[in-house]
Amino acid sequence: MTTGVERAFAHLYWCRRLRNRWEIRDDIHEAFLALGCTLICWRRLRALANDAVG
Repeated sequence: MTTGVERAFAHLYWCRRLRNRWEIRDDIHEAFLALGCTLICWRRLRALANDAVG
């Protein structure tokens, strides 16, 4: 069984820009990381809402 942290890293791996660090500036890399986390949460919430509706 995987933990939530392992699952989060697996989801972030699918964000191609985060696989390899191409950005030189830390703030830009952190922004893409935050965007990736936001997309993961949004997809999860959307799936839960669809399951609740029917």
